Amino acid sequence: MASILEPSKPTFFPAMTKIVGTLGPKSRSVDVISRCLDAGMSVARFDFSWGDPEYHQESLENLRAAIKSTKKLCAVMLDTVGPELQVLNKTDGPITLEADTVVVLTPDQNKEASSNLLPLSYSGLSKAVHKGDTIFIGKYLFTGSETTSVWLEVDEVNGEDVTCLVKNTATLSGSLYTLHVSQIRIDLPTLTDNDKKIISTWGVRNNIDFLSLYTRHVEDIRHAREFLSKFGDLKQTHIFAKIENIEGLKHFDEILKEADGIIVSRGNLGIDLPAEKVFLFQKAAIYKCNMAGKPVVVTRVVDSMTDNLRPTRAEATDVANAVLDGSDAILLGAETLRGLYPVETISTVGKICAEAEKVHNQDLYFKKVVKYVGEPMSHLESIASSAVRAAIKVKASVIICFTSSGRAARLIAKYRPTMPVISVVIPQLKTNQLRWTFTGAFEARQSLIVRGLFPMLADPRHPAESKSGTNESILKVALDHGKAFGIIKPHDRVVVCQKVADSSVVKIIELED
Repeated sequence: MASILEPSKPTFFPAMTKIVGTLGPKSRSVDVISRCLDAGMSVARFDFSWGDPEYHQESLENLRAAIKSTKKLCAVMLDTVGPELQVLNKTDGPITLEADTVVVLTPDQNKEASSNLLPLSYSGLSKAVHKGDTIFIGKYLFTGSETTSVWLEVDEVNGEDVTCLVKNTATLSGSLYTLHVSQIRIDLPTLTDNDKKIISTWGVRNNIDFLSLYTRHVEDIRHAREFLSKFGDLKQTHIFAKIENIEGLKHFDEILKEADGIIVSRGNLGIDLPAEKVFLFQKAAIYKCNMAGKPVVVTRVVDSMTDNLRPTRAEATDVANAVLDGSDAILLGAETLRGLYPVETISTVGKICAEAEKVHNQDLYFKKVVKYVGEPMSHLESIASSAVRAAIKVKASVIICFTSSGRAARLIAKYRPTMPVISVVIPQLKTNQLRWTFTGAFEARQSLIVRGLFPMLADPRHPAESKSGTNESILKVALDHGKAFGIIKPHDRVVVCQKVADSSVVKIIELED
């Protein structure tokens, strides 16, 4: 109880939990992005469900300028639209739908949208729905703000038209709204032609670190991976599966095996699942991701901060619970995209995460993971768990891990140490006989979405596996890095994890003045 009244101490890393911010109209100037990075954003998400590639390119150039000026690494996530059904309003004027009236959904896009007729971008709706099904239409994501989004109940199907009963009075504004049918499979490909075009142009040009993919089956991931592998550098892009509906939930276990990470898309899940079931899926999904050692991201946490400076009590508690459940990162959508307070939102979420991390039961968590992994443990797994255990026992202030692929560092993070893990990524030199290239930047940026991992790129002249056991010069750089950021002080203990010749070594260093 006493700790509640103590003021929160500011630290260099606002929190171990990462924050993904979506760049949009309110958060794309160099100044605002710089402040977002300083506030704790470590992944920038580009949402292609609106805006053209040129617009997003401009935002990305601004992000690069902000990274240079703040000297803070930030990864890039491309969010694909996927099989989204859209209602087109060519008039651009607001459309008011009254409760208990009737509205017709038609695939005829030449017709004008009105309060009793809405044209769709999809002709198969009449085949997919039946009387009594629920349809949801809204702008942006489904915020549950019921004055801008409408619930419909299917009354009858005539040919290709679907007649619905309006359940709540609402005004739809703008030219494009999203349509979602509860628990119905929509027969459209996961990667639409437009998605493929964006990945092969914008994605390739900008070497994206993460691809966020609307996923219903494990095949969706395999198909996307195969598509990415056609473009040299994108072979390394990590695919995060967005679980948004019942189908993704049913195939969750297979999807988790194939994906590099999971995004629990709660806004859409809240439409597909009864409200009282959403938390159950969140807890189960996060647990499975934690045990598999794959990053998991939770969305839609502080919707009200889109227009307000403070979150509601429920939202603040929700963020903390997502951290206690085991989330690696919190994804902010509308809150930073079009919200009035992008920087304050990131800062507030970061503070809540930091408080929740202080009371996270690491001991219990560690035992759970060890039990789940079982025996005999793999070589790497036992080294990683030993490093974390040693760090906790000697109260180390930081764990330093040398890695070239990032795998060792991610395994250490899987055991959720209470102290930051600095992953020193050692670049690898590759050649195609025509030119030399270094790899490592991808691996460093991709750990920016993992809880507790803070990457730094090492000087390529130092190998990850030292022959003599003295990677001293590079260790000194990492220690100086930690000192500069105030996470390592004189007389601290530091746990170092590295490869020496053929064996992995965990050592404990006590620092002098």
